[in-house]
Amino acid sequence: MNEGKVSGCYDYVIVGSGIAGLYTALLAKEKGSVLILTKGSIADCNTRYAQGGITAPIGEGDSPALHLQDTIAAGAGLCDPEAARILVEEATGRISDLIRLGVPFDTVNGHIALTREAAHSVARILHAGGDATGENIETTLGRRVQDAGIRIREHRLATQILVTAGNVQGIRVVNTTDGSEEEYGCRYLILATGGAGRLFKYTTNPDVATGDGIALAYLAGAEITDMEFFQFHPTALRLPGVAPFLISEAVRGEGGILRNTRHHAFMHDYAPEAELATRDVVTRSIVSEMRKTDSDHVYLDVTHLTPSLVTTRFPSIYRFCLAHGLDMTREMIPVAPAAHYLMGGIKVNVWGETSIPGLFAAGEAACTGVHGANRLASNSLLEGLVFGGRIVERTRCPAREIEDGTTAKTETCPIRKREPLSDAPPLSLPTLQSLMWDKVGIIRSRENLEQMAGVLAAWQVAMPKPVDRASYELSSLVTTGQLMTEAALLREESRGTHFRTDFPWIRPEWQRHSTFRREHEVDS
Repeated sequence: MNEGKVSGCYDYVIVGSGIAGLYTALLAKEKGSVLILTKGSIADCNTRYAQGGITAPIGEGDSPALHLQDTIAAGAGLCDPEAARILVEEATGRISDLIRLGVPFDTVNGHIALTREAAHSVARILHAGGDATGENIETTLGRRVQDAGIRIREHRLATQILVTAGNVQGIRVVNTTDGSEEEYGCRYLILATGGAGRLFKYTTNPDVATGDGIALAYLAGAEITDMEFFQFHPTALRLPGVAPFLISEAVRGEGGILRNTRHHAFMHDYAPEAELATRDVVTRSIVSEMRKTDSDHVYLDVTHLTPSLVTTRFPSIYRFCLAHGLDMTREMIPVAPAAHYLMGGIKVNVWGETSIPGLFAAGEAACTGVHGANRLASNSLLEGLVFGGRIVERTRCPAREIEDGTTAKTETCPIRKREPLSDAPPLSLPTLQSLMWDKVGIIRSRENLEQMAGVLAAWQVAMPKPVDRASYELSSLVTTGQLMTEAALLREESRGTHFRTDFPWIRPEWQRHSTFRREHEVDS
């Protein structure tokens, strides 16, 4: 740790300021010194944009067993049963923590209001401010972190995990306000850096979701798993000149109907659950209807619902649409799929531990095995709480032997060193996003994946050393895109969110996880 300015040593350094990072920081504060590093402001994260809510089996007729059943069914055979069991059994306690911390969940007659989303058997989604759940959680936790006196360093972009003799020693960052380098030592480094939705042309994710933590962990030698499983949200607002805006799954949970541009309600043509089918089914159904009608969108119709229900339950969505000339109580909402959530990521066990001692991961950057091949709606915020909390619990007794908890077969696979494509276009963020959307998006094929792998290989060779936030983020996206593309090539089947036209079926031999580690790269 001598290349940058040594700026301090802490028990816990947490990279990221979403629900996983902030909640973990509050628990860690009781055990030692804590530093939060975030590349933007503390409020820049995916959590803020989570509309639907957070799951917990607290309603009448619900139970952890039923929540577990729904989670595993959605995961298409790849959920880790032990991780999923922990998620549902610890849910009530973590929700109680949020209430204690001051998150203002919506209530009806003095009881927490619950709604239903796709693939849930019962209503079990808690929400706050109607469709502003993520914003309310983020604001509350951020305020509590500041009240607790936890040290926060904003505008610090992590650039390298410092590892000595196989153990984490700290993190190197660049101060994006002046370009200076800093180093922070720690006993425990926790990556809570979020997902990688900015890989794609259309995404519900904010600009910060550039796969930084996943790329950093991979380059440091940590295992990365299930990268082929990226969830595309079925319904993002599609208006000319307007960036994709999430139209919550809860809109369909409240009775919204999907119609094609000929106004046909088509979901019963694809699945008996219709609008409440799993996200992968709804997404591919929408793509099919768009192709049939030669359109770039379908419609989500809530005009049959009481206007007061729509405006009260979905105030943020209503206001956003209205600001762009659309009254959703009177007009159907034009929607199309957009990249939304990464199920894969840094491989961790049920205590958030990676394959590098001292390095932990939580939230969307981590792959706990809870989501399998297709995340059950609104399980993600809960996952950040449950497994973030378990990281702190684990650091209290690091000498204790534990079981990994993984039951599905895991195979560590090589990443092929591919021949760079000779006619690859120049690297830019828009070009990367367009090609990833076209070739590694909702519908995949070997031909398209091979082409993308060659382009990415060419970009890796030609890419200059990063010098600022934009170039560091682009580098992270290229690395993360390579991991996703190679994983999608490797999995010769269609399962959950991963669909290939050349292998359009589930193959039992592929009921396993694919894991990459940098030192396992081999020549093609």
